[in-house]
Amino acid sequence: MQSSDLLTSLRHLLGEAHVLQEGNLDAYLLDWRKRWQGRALAVVRPADTAQVAQVVKLCRAAGVSIVPQGGNTGLVGGGVPDASGRQILLSTRRLQRVRSIDAANLTMTVEAGCVLQSAQAAAESAGLLLPLSLAAEGSCTVGGNLATNAGGTQVLRYGNARELCLGLEVVTTDGEVWNGLAGLRKDNTGYDLRHLFIGSEGTLGIITAAVMRLYPRPKSRLTALASTATLEQAVALLQIAQRHADATLTGFEVMNRFSLELVRRHFPQLPQPLAPAPWTALLELSDSQDAAAARHRFEGMLQEALEVGCIDDAAVAESIAQSQAMWHLRESISLAQAEEGLNIKHDISVPVSRIPEFVRRADAALDASHPGARLVNFGHLGDGNLHYNVQCPVEGDAATFLRQEEETINHIVFDAVAHCGGTFSAEHGIGALKRDELQLRKSPVALGLMRSIKSALDPDGLFNPGRML
Repeated sequence: MQSSDLLTSLRHLLGEAHVLQEGNLDAYLLDWRKRWQGRALAVVRPADTAQVAQVVKLCRAAGVSIVPQGGNTGLVGGGVPDASGRQILLSTRRLQRVRSIDAANLTMTVEAGCVLQSAQAAAESAGLLLPLSLAAEGSCTVGGNLATNAGGTQVLRYGNARELCLGLEVVTTDGEVWNGLAGLRKDNTGYDLRHLFIGSEGTLGIITAAVMRLYPRPKSRLTALASTATLEQAVALLQIAQRHADATLTGFEVMNRFSLELVRRHFPQLPQPLAPAPWTALLELSDSQDAAAARHRFEGMLQEALEVGCIDDAAVAESIAQSQAMWHLRESISLAQAEEGLNIKHDISVPVSRIPEFVRRADAALDASHPGARLVNFGHLGDGNLHYNVQCPVEGDAATFLRQEEETINHIVFDAVAHCGGTFSAEHGIGALKRDELQLRKSPVALGLMRSIKSALDPDGLFNPGRML
C-alpha cells in the first residue's frame, strides 16, 4: 500500500478532520521540553478502540510505524515521531470516556485519552479517591501515565501507576484487541499481561482503556512544611513521620534551598511561610480519623522532631487553601526552572537510607568538574526518588551548557547513582533521551529478555521504533 493510499483509507475511516497534515501541529510533534521536534506522515485521532485497531491494521499493511501519544507531557522524548516524516502519530485524546465506576469493587474503568484530572474528578464525584497525582495532571492522560508507569507525589502510600491498575484493554501490533478489564485483585490464570504493557512506553501495544483502583476519600488532610539543616535530618524526620503516621503518611517531599530560591525569583507572589533553609520538607497525612484527632497526632509528630533536632522550624496548613499553596510551591519548581533556562534533568532513585550519600557524592563531583553549576535538587524523598537537576552557572549560556556538558554531567550523576545501588530512571521512563544509557547500565541478561519480548510482541518494529531499545 502506498502512503497516499494509506492516507485515503485513514480519512475514510476517521474522517478528514481527524487525519491531520497541515497547519501548526506542534501540540503533537513538539515534545513537552521542546527538545524533540518530529515530523509525521499524519496525525490521526481515532475515536474509540475499534478505530485504533483499524488504524493499526492499515498501517501494518502499509509497513508504516506508529507512535502512540497521550497528553504529550513526557520528559524523555518518547511520544513524538522521528524526523523522517514517514511515521503515523496516533493520538488517544479522543478516547476520553469514563466508562464506569464500580463503588463496591473500588474501581473505575477509564479510556486511555482521559485527562488524569478528569478521572480524579469523576472518582471524587462518586465519593472516592483516585490517588495518582502529578504536576502535569491537568494535561497528561491515564493511558500515558500507564505506558510510562508514572509516579507522582503519593507513591509513598499508594504506589506507582502500576500498583493502581487492575486491568487493561490493549490493541496489539496485529490490530487485535486484548480485553483484560475484569478489574480483579486475584487472577492466577497464567502470565499477568498487563505488567508487560505498563511501563512499555508504547513499544509493545497501544493501551486504550484501564481499570484503575480507587480508595475511600480520607476524612482529614494535613499538610506541613518543615526546615532541616541536612538531608540526614530529613531522613530522620521521615522515620519519625512513618512511626507516628504509618500508612496515613501520603506524601513526603524535599526541596533544596536553590529550588525554592528559583520559585521565589520567578513566582514572587507564591507565599513561602518558612525562612530559607538548606532543605525544606513537605509532609502530608491523609487520615480516616476526624480532623481534630489527626491534627493532634500530626502536631505531636512535629513536636518530637523539634525536640530531637530533626527540624528547625515548621508551618502547618490551617486550611485547604494553605495546603494547596504549600503543594503549589513544590509543583512550581519545574516551572521556575524552565523560566531560568534550559537545564540538565535527572530522575534518579536510590534507597532512602543512601540518599544523603548520593547527594554528597554527586555534589562534590560536580563542584570539582563544573564549578558554579547550580543544583536544583527536589523530589519524593519518601520513596527514594529525586529530581537532581543541573542549571548552568549564572553567567553561562543555558543552551550551550546543555549541548556541551549534558553527556559528561549525566556520566557523573549516574555513576554516583550506581555506586549507591540506584537507577537512573525512576518515573520518567527511557524514551529517546535515555535509550543509550539503558544499553550501558542495564544488565545484558535483562536487555536480552526485553529484546525477546519486543521481538515476540512486535516482530516488525511497528510500535514506537527506536525508543527504549
